[in-house]
Amino acid sequence: MKDGFLDKLIKRLDRFSPSEVQNLVSRLVREKGFLENVFEALREGVLILSPEGVITFANRAVQEMFGLTNQALGQHINSAIRGFDWSAVAKPESTTNRDMEVFYPEHLTLNFYISPLNGYIAKNDEHLGYVMLVRDITKSKKEAEEMLESEKLNALTLLAAGVAHEIGNPLNSLDIHLQLMQRKLRKLPKGDQDELGALLATAQGEIHRLDSILKQFLHAVRPTAPERSKVHLHDALATTLNTLKAELESKHAKIILGLAESTPLLELDSTQIQQALYNLIRNAAQSLPASGGTILIHSDVDENEVTLSISDNGSGISPEDMGSLYEPYRTTKKSGTGLGLIVVRRIIREHGGELEVQSEVGEGTTVTIHFPRNENQLKLLPVASPTIEIES
Repeated sequence: MKDGFLDKLIKRLDRFSPSEVQNLVSRLVREKGFLENVFEALREGVLILSPEGVITFANRAVQEMFGLTNQALGQHINSAIRGFDWSAVAKPESTTNRDMEVFYPEHLTLNFYISPLNGYIAKNDEHLGYVMLVRDITKSKKEAEEMLESEKLNALTLLAAGVAHEIGNPLNSLDIHLQLMQRKLRKLPKGDQDELGALLATAQGEIHRLDSILKQFLHAVRPTAPERSKVHLHDALATTLNTLKAELESKHAKIILGLAESTPLLELDSTQIQQALYNLIRNAAQSLPASGGTILIHSDVDENEVTLSISDNGSGISPEDMGSLYEPYRTTKKSGTGLGLIVVRRIIREHGGELEVQSEVGEGTTVTIHFPRNENQLKLLPVASPTIEIES
């Protein structure tokens, strides 16, 4: 470390006797090796930096977190870790505690703590550099998010019981009374039938819309358990596309299929999977411009999972909206309920799968469903190559 502890110690060696110097050097060597072993054993990352931000030590954990090698020693931290702003966090008089999101070599959420190192060799405290401790909080953050999501869904479940009673029953009553009015309407003169019939049809349409929203809400928070059977995913997709055929044609949506030659039978609830695919494909079509666009549906199979992705070249989703995709009633559509993706993710997770969404404003959105292949209980790893010893 430039102008560090050892440099200052060397300048004062003439004040010590030879035996004292020998004992001091031996002690430093032992302590250096011991401390390095301790730092390497830590799961937390450790960086030692000069006052200017040059890396002088990086343990194995921090190298793995940031994708560093030993060549990073001697480099400025801004050069070694792209996107890091040393000037914003290095404060000689105080410590800094911040979170960061890392995208390479892995997508991680890290918490780092930077503290200045002050020496006491000189009369006045001298700034020798910084120690930076880095902790991986990806798992704890994910668990906190899942707990928050669970709490929200629990609150919605409690609300659902009240909604079902307070709204569902009056809606049924209104629908019955409107049907009675419709029967009596037939006894009126033709002119009155047309005028009142249009108003009655509007009222019935709004009641059916409210009933649909209520059912979506209840299904989102209280989904039924899947009734599984052996299903070909492509068959469920074909049925869904046939159901949506008229709507897709009206929106000038061109469907391009890039499906795997064959997919294994999966233990799925065909009705629920079709509902999930219906929502995703319909969302893709609604994001296309009025002149139309393309929806690419692609499937792939490997030894662990079956994936199905639905890509569109529509309007895309802004970063702000991406952060609230699964919040109830958050929607960018004028007539949307904000429950569609909640229902889809709940269905996929009930089947042991996961939903992945990637989007860019103005470019489009890709939603990928990951289904596990349940018949695979384990995966054999390749046989390790034999170690070859080279005689010196």
